Amino acid sequence: MEKRQENEVKATVAPGIDDQEELAESASNKDLENGNFTEVTRLTDQVTPS
Repeated sequence: MEKRQENEVKATVAPGIDDQEELAESASNKDLENGNFTEVTRLTDQVTPS
């Protein structure tokens, strides 16, 4: 069996950051021109009672 690499990169958010507010913030025109932005995809699961 192969040993899994232990140094996998995991997505993180800095402590104390309001991720909902920060992730919803749009990039400035300057950042867009320089390619300095990250696309954010939100996945929601809405369950309705049966």
